[in-house]
This record gives sequence, C-alpha cells and structure tokens, in this order.
Amino acid sequence: MYAIIESGGKQYRVKAGDLVRVERIEGAVGDRLELQQVLLVQDGEKLIVGQPYLGGASVMARIEQQGRGSKIRVFRMRRRKRFRKTQGHRQDFTGLRIEEIHLQ
Repeated sequence: MYAIIESGGKQYRVKAGDLVRVERIEGAVGDRLELQQVLLVQDGEKLIVGQPYLGGASVMARIEQQGRGSKIRVFRMRRRKRFRKTQGHRQDFTGLRIEEIHLQ
C-alpha cells in the first residue's frame, strides 16, 4: 500500500516505514502528525484518486529529525562593472517516519 501526499507545496510517494524529508513542519522530535492532504492511495489492485484530496484518508507519521540542508552558494556578477555578490542559503527540513496509512 502506498499513498501520494502533499506537504509544503510538494508531492511525495510514501509507504509505511519510509523516511521522507519534507519542508519544515513545526513540532518536536518524537511528535506524531496526521497528514490529511492525501492525493492518491493504492491498496493492492485498488487505486483511489482524490479530487484533489481524498476525504477520510490520512497518513500517520512521526517526526524523526529537524534540521537544515547543505549550503548552496548563489553567485551574481555583472560583466565589466566589477560587481560580484555571493549569497548562501540553507533550507530547513523535517524528517518524517511514515507509520501507517488510513483509508476509510
């Protein structure tokens, strides 16, 4: 059984036991979450698609980590003008362990 969920404007394919890195969600490590923005659930031969979300479907997950991704460098330059600008960015993330998928 797997599901496609939406979190932070992105979509993720998840199944029980997966560790998924999503955009930061408020909460402490060890907290349980119920994700209700489920777009699709596949159970054996049965495929259920929401329009856009499935009512009565949810995914239970536990927060395993809160962190920041690796640093990326953004470099801008204008030719012949001696203009150079470097900026760094680290994106916050939440690591979720998918525990179970509920479908009513």
